[in-house]
Amino acid sequence: LTTNAAAVKHENFKTCEQSGFCKRNRAYADKATAVGSSWVPPYNLDPSSISVKNGQLTGVLLKSLESGTDIVRLPLTIHFLESGVARVTLDEEKRQKGEIELRHGSPARKERYNEVQDWAIVGGLTVDKKVSATTAEKETIVSYGPSKNFKAVVKHAPFSIDFLRDDETQIKFNAKGWLSMEHWRPKIDREELKEGEPAPPEPTEDESTWWEESFGGNTDTKPRGPESVGLDITFPGYEYVYGVPEHAGPLSLKETRGGSGAYDQPYRLYNSDVFEYEMDTPMTLYGAIPLMQAHRKDSTVGVFWLNAAETWIDIVKSKTSSNPLSLGIGGKTDTQTHWFSESGLLDVFVFLGPTPKDIIQPYNELTGYSQLPQHFALGYHQCRWNYVTDEDVKDVDRKFDKHKIPYDVIWLDIEYTEGKKYFTWDKDNFPNPVDMQKQLDSHGRKLVIIVDPHIKNEGNYPVVDTLKSQNLGVNNKENNIFEGWCWPGSSYWIDAFNPSALKWWKSLFAYANFPGTTPTTFLWNDMNEPSVFNGPETTMPKDNLHFGNWEHRDVHNVNGLTFVNATYEALLARDDPKHPRRPFVLTRSFYAGSQRMGAMWTGDNLASWDHLEASIPMLLTQNIAGFSFSGADVGGFFGNPSKELLTRWYQAGAFYPFFRGHAHIDSRRREPYLAGSPYVEPITQALRLRYSLLPAWYTAFHTASTTGEPVMRPMWYVHPADEAGFALDDQFYVGETGLLVKPVLKEGAESVDIYLPPSAEVPYYNYFTFEKYSGAGKTVHLDAPLTGNTPVLMRGGHILPRKDRPRRSSALMKWDPYTLVIALDGNNNAEGELYIDDGESFEFQKGAYIHRRFRVSSSSSSSSSSSSSSSLRLVSENLDSEQGTSKVAKAFSKSMKDVRIEKMVIIGAPKEWEGKVEVLVREDGVGERR
Repeated sequence: LTTNAAAVKHENFKTCEQSGFCKRNRAYADKATAVGSSWVPPYNLDPSSISVKNGQLTGVLLKSLESGTDIVRLPLTIHFLESGVARVTLDEEKRQKGEIELRHGSPARKERYNEVQDWAIVGGLTVDKKVSATTAEKETIVSYGPSKNFKAVVKHAPFSIDFLRDDETQIKFNAKGWLSMEHWRPKIDREELKEGEPAPPEPTEDESTWWEESFGGNTDTKPRGPESVGLDITFPGYEYVYGVPEHAGPLSLKETRGGSGAYDQPYRLYNSDVFEYEMDTPMTLYGAIPLMQAHRKDSTVGVFWLNAAETWIDIVKSKTSSNPLSLGIGGKTDTQTHWFSESGLLDVFVFLGPTPKDIIQPYNELTGYSQLPQHFALGYHQCRWNYVTDEDVKDVDRKFDKHKIPYDVIWLDIEYTEGKKYFTWDKDNFPNPVDMQKQLDSHGRKLVIIVDPHIKNEGNYPVVDTLKSQNLGVNNKENNIFEGWCWPGSSYWIDAFNPSALKWWKSLFAYANFPGTTPTTFLWNDMNEPSVFNGPETTMPKDNLHFGNWEHRDVHNVNGLTFVNATYEALLARDDPKHPRRPFVLTRSFYAGSQRMGAMWTGDNLASWDHLEASIPMLLTQNIAGFSFSGADVGGFFGNPSKELLTRWYQAGAFYPFFRGHAHIDSRRREPYLAGSPYVEPITQALRLRYSLLPAWYTAFHTASTTGEPVMRPMWYVHPADEAGFALDDQFYVGETGLLVKPVLKEGAESVDIYLPPSAEVPYYNYFTFEKYSGAGKTVHLDAPLTGNTPVLMRGGHILPRKDRPRRSSALMKWDPYTLVIALDGNNNAEGELYIDDGESFEFQKGAYIHRRFRVSSSSSSSSSSSSSSSLRLVSENLDSEQGTSKVAKAFSKSMKDVRIEKMVIIGAPKEWEGKVEVLVREDGVGERR
């Protein structure tokens, strides 16, 4: 049985028409479009204000009001960074200076929120002081970039910016004239007219949602009045755009205003607890990363919209013909996007590529690279709401061993607590959590427990007493502690923006303060959008107040990040500072930068085939948005999957970066060993495959943590010139391993068709049977019986490290030898990497690691009988000359001295090897052996 996906309660969430600022910005764009070429945007850059020095352009935009008598001053700054990224920031002078009046006596801040960068940005802001600029009457041109082949053409009146690479326009700001920054203005109360008094002129704008807005029984008081920001961003010549998670839709973003198969709503970013979300929709979900990439053949560009308020994005594609008689053939497609946020600054980063890596690397330099997780976190995680007792946990642990199924982590949902009070244990059901963890630890396994941001409002509970007495919670609009409803009932919410709250939160996780936790206990942060059951759109009122008197509307999308940051710091603080260990934290809500702190999952999915199918594009989108450590609940959270669906989900989930099975409290138990034959065998096979490939996964995560390149890679990312792959989102590569994966996603399917990109000299091989496939831009058919393996090909030219001994957990594999799987290309060449460290500490930052590149190339040699035969040369090189010099590095190298490569599997071996029964191996320092 499966749950109906239509169970999502649409009435709980706004459409654009129900969101005042979204409706206003769309209407503004419609007005400009209707006027056409006679539209005169009201924003001009004052030429006398322009200054270009020290890597930045400053100036003042003048917004003309319809009255014709007033001008609004908007300070503009464009930073040109050493990375080649440009940053465009627009503020409002009156709010900036505090020269406004707030309604209702509100204590809220008067400025536009300008602190999101304190949470999202950690580097990459060094400006390039060598930029050059010329200013003429109508425009200012700045040349910048590492090769000085980028240009920003800033037009003064009306204001717009064209960003060029190699003198070709790549991105346009305000080309449509839809720039909008709603300035502060006092509310004018329209009193009843006295008899004979002339009526005042009707307002020229829709003011109905300027001063207050009601939805779901809650009224937002809007003490600062209307303050949204909007901008049209055009990608000329780019048909495909990707990114802006989180949404349950295809990898290639759809149009939202007209067009074939278009949505009728903009993509929304407003982190929300969406119960039983549906497929193929721009509806908001749990997280927000406002990074968009545009791609065409051999060129990728991008923008990052740094704003933590509610945001909507419209997408329209227009095709223009190069010749009126060509009937559209040979034309180009422009993608026009329209971004608008409810409050805050207009703050946009521009990436001009030209490769996908040239987008994701500087983006990660700005927001931080993915965490290099502890090694155990890449294994399999077993979870459900809930394992009911400590004996239940131990029984599940024993049964995994009995059935020889590997796993690394077992999870406890909220029922482990005493009455849903965090930092407590249910004494009846979990009387001895330490003993429970000792059993897990005996096989190297860990425990993850849930701790959410809502704190139960109950007497004799020291945690809530401290939160209230020290003012560490989120406040309501009157600046008193905000009370809402969540799992425990009446609750308060920690304000993780508050440094004092962060300090207190860290203290709660100390082993002495949280008895029952051990060094093998790790954390799960759920409900951190935040979810408030009785709040508007199941979250907090927007006029709530956080630390510094910032309104919740300003910080909503970054709220979840701050809570994970608090938990991450708490896990660091609980250990000996001389020997810190990498925290593991799973989060549901996220923002740009959350990738620094742990993993995410796609939330409360359903046990249905369409949710399995949707998991692939959702995770691909996370990966290209810089958040590689991502997964979906295997089997579906709600409902009961058929055994076929459960099996197929494990086969797919074995290739999720984060691999966890999870289930709702009302679902049937579905641990892998309960599936029964013939299902438990392929499920076990999928889990063992995951464990054998852990060296490759860990190496891929190391790459993500140092370069930002995704662990799951879509076809367009790996083959940016192959237009046939630009919209493919049901197959993907794993890092740089050459593994091309296409899970079975359809009910009853026993085969798949995998698309292979054009490449005359690069064959593909079936990972399991070694069957060879070659050809240019074709689809190959693979049998995929339910009782078999996940369809996986390996691209020639790659070397893959793995471990072949089956173990109960990843910890027990530490000293096992390696196997190198060598898939040769058409010229008998291949290369790959292996990264190893202790898998838990930060000592790799001191050089305690091994990072090797393996290269195979063909050569010829003469045998003793003088008959010519083809031979292969394998070279292993150290990828870091600094590695190995510190004391901890030397100690680590010594500890690994007995770990060897015991086997090489060569796929696509030279024809001359056919019929051979032995090989001659020459190893430096060892000599020859057969």
